[in-house]
Amino acid sequence: MPPFSPPPSWLADAVLYQIYPQSYADSNGDGIGDFAGVTAHLEHLSWLGVNTVWLNPCFASPFRDAGYDVSDYLSPAPRYGTEEDLARLVDEAGRLGIRVMLDLVAGHTSDEHPWFTASARDPGDHRYIWAEPGADGTLPPRFVRSPGTRPGGYLPNFFESQPALNFGYARQDAAEPWRQPVDAEGPRANRAALREVMDHWLRLGLAGFRVDMAHSLVKDDPGLVETCRLWGELRTWLDTTHRQAALLAEWGDPQMSVPAGFHADFLLQFGGPSDGLPMRSLWNNGTGTVHQHWEQRDSCYFDAGARGSAETFVSAWRSATALIGDKGFISLPTANHDFSRLCCGPRTAEQLPPAFAFQLTWPTLPAIYYGDEIGMRYLPGLPDHEGSVLEATYNRAGSRTPMQWDATPGAGFSTAPADRFYLPLDPDPDRPDVATQRADENSLLHLVRRLIALRAGTPELGGRGSVEVLSTGYPLVYVRGGRYLVAVNPGLAPVTFPYGTDGGTPRPLEVSGVRIRDGAISADGFGFGIFAL
Repeated sequence: MPPFSPPPSWLADAVLYQIYPQSYADSNGDGIGDFAGVTAHLEHLSWLGVNTVWLNPCFASPFRDAGYDVSDYLSPAPRYGTEEDLARLVDEAGRLGIRVMLDLVAGHTSDEHPWFTASARDPGDHRYIWAEPGADGTLPPRFVRSPGTRPGGYLPNFFESQPALNFGYARQDAAEPWRQPVDAEGPRANRAALREVMDHWLRLGLAGFRVDMAHSLVKDDPGLVETCRLWGELRTWLDTTHRQAALLAEWGDPQMSVPAGFHADFLLQFGGPSDGLPMRSLWNNGTGTVHQHWEQRDSCYFDAGARGSAETFVSAWRSATALIGDKGFISLPTANHDFSRLCCGPRTAEQLPPAFAFQLTWPTLPAIYYGDEIGMRYLPGLPDHEGSVLEATYNRAGSRTPMQWDATPGAGFSTAPADRFYLPLDPDPDRPDVATQRADENSLLHLVRRLIALRAGTPELGGRGSVEVLSTGYPLVYVRGGRYLVAVNPGLAPVTFPYGTDGGTPRPLEVSGVRIRDGAISADGFGFGIFAL
């Protein structure tokens, strides 16, 4: 495979912002967010300094998994509006210097997709993975009985309503005759369909895609060799047809996904050879009752008790960036739709400033999950909604609640009665909101805005600048580009770190509770400081 072209020129300066469209802004009073609602609030994003937005899936869907069960890749879901509404959103965003990316669910569809309903009637159709029943009439493990006239059953990826698209198996097995090679007719048709879907939306002005579960396409793929080859083929096509389009992976292993063809990969609470440990060791966004991994809070660096270390994250980042080089980027999100927000469990709003100071000065692409810029909290105890509950203790709904725009009863999200809201609002009377924080220059929102502006105006603080790490304990101390010192203390207790100032007194750029004097950096609890050397 020939070498890939360099990443799109704009991506190095991207500040990503993830929008869960159902919960962002409702323009028509039905209680569900929509394209027009996003368009109406683009000024907020422009003011904040965001320049790249990615939307969770907005294609037609029965919404058994919040849109990650697509029934038509080429049509928006009516709840969000029309293709013209999406085009208007893209145009208005473009006028403000904001690019819009879509979420591409590549590995499976809804069981209501016409591809699947046709496949369930036709034993000769291999767009999905089908198996015949055994002599005793039983199906292989995980296979679901056919809903159509076709005998046997299909393999789902997650919920039964999400049949896995057939991208082939890397290894054949005579005992499992349903395994097809990656170059069989069905897998070839699905690879062509991915190109067609991507081409359709890119020609309408979209800037690229975040690809859902990008590592999961080819089955039984040791080392993900065939999966990497598949994405490399698609990247080569992108390089020749849509040179400025970006491809971001939900993979969680940048040192594999970027060489495979992605321009960037998100660090996740799962994925990769260490099952998301670097991210969990950094900010383990959990309440202890949401997911089994999140109970391991003793290794979380951004913890008021200062019981962790940043070394796990820094070491993993070093290894990945050494392998990636200038071929792509690592993206560091505050949170996402699958995991708890930064403000969750025992982590309170006063602990968020040092987290943003770190995220927006570390050499990764920052991704802000909607509402985190004002400190919206994870809301426990919500009912299962559109597949939000994956396990008894794993409910994603708490990270998907309506955006809090103002202090009115509906929080500026919708004029619908509260019982028709997509999900309940945070009932806390002191819940944060955009309007209140925008009027307060000392708010988290203004801090995030200033940090984004500082990053945008200081190339050394961006995704490509060098970093020298001086301390991975408390405080975390590092120098960017040889010219900018950053010190962050996520703990409650004050801490100090020896630091000589032979080059003169560092000039404060954005500082709260950090001082450099008498040969030491002193940081108050939850303090942070960015200094010019």
